[in-house]
Amino acid sequence: MIIQHELTLRPYPRGFHLITQEVLHELPDLPTTGLFHLFIKHTSAGLTINENADPSVRVDFESVFNHLVPEEQPYLTHTIEGPDDMPAHI
Repeated sequence: MIIQHELTLRPYPRGFHLITQEVLHELPDLPTTGLFHLFIKHTSAGLTINENADPSVRVDFESVFNHLVPEEQPYLTHTIEGPDDMPAHI
């Protein structure tokens, strides 16, 4: 059985967000086993899989990314969509 379903997630601010329940809510009933492929069509969004991870994992992700790719840096030239746009692409 192959199922294809397109859904739209609500907008989120910059950060690391749990979307599991939102995705599951939008999907039809699925078999208990199989392969699930999730594709995000936005260049400044990405996915990580952290099964049963401690909540501090997201805090650590945020801290590292804020350190590696800070907003509003003078060397960033692609800022037409806001100060967080280019860091989100990286």
